[in-house]
Amino acid sequence: MKIKYDPEKTVKVIPLGGLEQIGMNITAFETESSIVVVDCGLSFPDDEMLGIDLVIPDVTYLEDNADKLKGFVITHGHEDHIGALPYVLKQVSAPVYATKLTMGIIENKFREHGLMKSVRRKVVSYGQSINLGDFRIEFVRTNHSIADSAMLAITTPAGVIFHTGDFKVDYTPVYGEMIDLQRIAEIGKKGVLALMCDSTNVMKPGYTMSERTVGRTFDNIFDDHRDSRIIVATFASNVDRVQQIINSAQKYKRKVVIEGRSMINIIATASELGYINIPDGIMIDIEHMKNYTDDQIVLITTGSQGEAMAALPRMAASIHKKISIKPGDTVIFSSTPIPGNEKSVSKVVNELMHLGAHVIVQDTHVSGHACQEEIKLIYALTKPKYVLPVHGEYKHLKTHAELAKSMGIPKEDIFILQSGNVLELSYSKAAITDHVAARGILVDGLGVGDVGNIVLRDRQLLSENGLIIIVLTLEKGSNQVLAGPDIVSRGFVYVRESENLMEEALEVVETALERCMKRNVTDWGKIKIEIRDSLGDFIRKRTKRNPMILPIIMEC
Repeated sequence: MKIKYDPEKTVKVIPLGGLEQIGMNITAFETESSIVVVDCGLSFPDDEMLGIDLVIPDVTYLEDNADKLKGFVITHGHEDHIGALPYVLKQVSAPVYATKLTMGIIENKFREHGLMKSVRRKVVSYGQSINLGDFRIEFVRTNHSIADSAMLAITTPAGVIFHTGDFKVDYTPVYGEMIDLQRIAEIGKKGVLALMCDSTNVMKPGYTMSERTVGRTFDNIFDDHRDSRIIVATFASNVDRVQQIINSAQKYKRKVVIEGRSMINIIATASELGYINIPDGIMIDIEHMKNYTDDQIVLITTGSQGEAMAALPRMAASIHKKISIKPGDTVIFSSTPIPGNEKSVSKVVNELMHLGAHVIVQDTHVSGHACQEEIKLIYALTKPKYVLPVHGEYKHLKTHAELAKSMGIPKEDIFILQSGNVLELSYSKAAITDHVAARGILVDGLGVGDVGNIVLRDRQLLSENGLIIIVLTLEKGSNQVLAGPDIVSRGFVYVRESENLMEEALEVVETALERCMKRNVTDWGKIKIEIRDSLGDFIRKRTKRNPMILPIIMEC
């Protein structure tokens, strides 16, 4: 029997990130008196974000409506869904709700940031519902590349919004039970106002392979390389993958070493909470590797995406303090490069091969995301009135919209949103009614948000064209030149091989200074502009380059 809702009641869906990109997933749901937020992830910087460590969502809208905020509800424990929580919860105060393993990983972050005492947390089980203001949210079992992932049935005054989170349909999961298709069908039978569905693999036809198939591949690789040391790089959060590597290590009588801070932390949490089975005596400390021969060791490490500071790329570059790659090592990349990371991964593969390692990059990974046929199954079970594709770049969202149309959803009921759009939904109508701030906040070291577009532009200019500094000392009052001008160059030209150019540049600066003195210019700002413009014109004509020019005037 379908639940009846007031057709005049509305709910706002406000994605603050996660659209038109992979990562930084965060969506607010709002009624007149309540706001709940699903996920709070980060994304990693692109090539143009020089020196930036992380990108987190702008939660200005949540700060402005803090009195309505009831809580953060988390679908699973991947960085693109939980990574921004420690930063955001320093700006807004709200409890966090998640399943057991997801909460364990979140709490690791909270300990690092000193938030364990200040943030209220509640572990939620599958099938359990929580009431947050005007919302009731049920956690539904699903499968993904990390255990304890959940779909969310969000009951609002206007109807049920079904949020898949990241998911796949795995009939033979390594840990736990398969996705709860029966419960999804029951929710669909009662009526679903809107479906927010994972779009990551929507461009791939067919079905995603079961995670369990990777275990058989590992067994074959271990059997084929009995005499070599085996090193496996995978995502730290893929606990099921680590379990299968450990299973193969046990079968082929190898000891297991875990390397990489995030890998060590997550495996420790998963083991403590019972989400991974580690046989007694199989794990050894990295310091004890020297007590075993190569054919007795398997090393599980981070760095499968070529991240510069992760363990495997440091081994490949021969800068890891404890592990050196040797000829004969077998290195397995148990992941697929995230879009944009292909060059970094290729660089690490080449470095490993140069050191004599045998590198395996195929057939040791399956995706954690649903392909087209699995997505169609969710549509068939939920029968939504409206469709809001999520989790993907525009090409993914557009392809998802086409798939929804093929499943009988009218074009006017499919909304490809942008981050910051405010979509107001009711059973009688739906429309984008507003737009709120939703940009990426850049994290650089301990600085959050203090690096913006202007600073990035300066960094890019410095990286591309270098810097020229002009230093001179003027007498107080008379503005007579007491010292200099001197020219210092960094990243522009090698001064010792460009003496003529630098001498001519110095003459240009001196001429510009003389012009200022003749015109009795006393404003240092105008003097700097004159120097910068004159030297800039000269450099452009001589070299076709545009270095950053920084005049510095000191007073004596």
